[in-house]
Amino acid sequence: MNWRDFSKLIKFRLTFLVVFSASVSFLIGSKAKMLPINWEHWGMLVVGGFLVTGAANSFNEIIEKDYDKLMKRTRDRPIPAGHMTTGQALILGICMALAGTYLLGSLNLTAGLLSVFSILFYAFAYTPLKRITPFAVFVGAIPGALPPLIGYVAGYGTIDQVALIVFGIQFVWQFPHFWAIAWVLDDDYKLAGFRLLPTGKRDAPSALLTFVVTLILVPVSLLPTIYHYGGYWVGGVSLLCSLVFLYLALILVLKRDIPSARKLMFGSFFYLPVVQLMFLFDFLGK
Repeated sequence: MNWRDFSKLIKFRLTFLVVFSASVSFLIGSKAKMLPINWEHWGMLVVGGFLVTGAANSFNEIIEKDYDKLMKRTRDRPIPAGHMTTGQALILGICMALAGTYLLGSLNLTAGLLSVFSILFYAFAYTPLKRITPFAVFVGAIPGALPPLIGYVAGYGTIDQVALIVFGIQFVWQFPHFWAIAWVLDDDYKLAGFRLLPTGKRDAPSALLTFVVTLILVPVSLLPTIYHYGGYWVGGVSLLCSLVFLYLALILVLKRDIPSARKLMFGSFFYLPVVQLMFLFDFLGK
């Protein structure tokens, strides 16, 4: 096994984005609680979050190893490609899960328990449901939105209104994000029997539901300003990003083609970090 195989096992780019989200929320929490940033705890969160996310992704690939062989984009992952055995991946996953939850749990019990829940829910609820029902996206959005909540709680121990706001933004964002990806990759997903689009296919209702949820994201993204945790900067930038995101979703409704879905997908990659960073910087400026 080499670094390339390990990075594919843990889905490194996805893991990096998850840890980024958690680390930003940790910093937001320091301002919300009017406390100095504890950089040692921030480092423990980053390492622990990386390990927990890597473990969840490892378990996901173990469970889906036979289906990964069927899809073009996943057949070169280490287990289906024969570069790693299921046993090796399982040992790595368990070690990362134990080490990660220990680190997060040493910050506080709530963060540790949330990390355990995120692993179990992602690997053993969302993963098997992907072949059964499109409702799997809703199930997956719960552990998918936990990183900012875990990041906030890891430093400050309580789930308050700010924590729920950062959770809510990421929760709603995931629907257009995942449905755009599912639209682009639908042909490949069908080879493995995955049903991730709202109706199970590329059609007008799937595009319309994507648009509706993106519309819901507009007021949700303004919650930091509405509740006076952020000022006009975060409100203005969030509104602008949400309207651009909404425009891309509208284009998908009108055209219902893969290029439009791909633009929405790439738009989602930029949307979340920009909104989270603006929340942080505007918070820091208060």
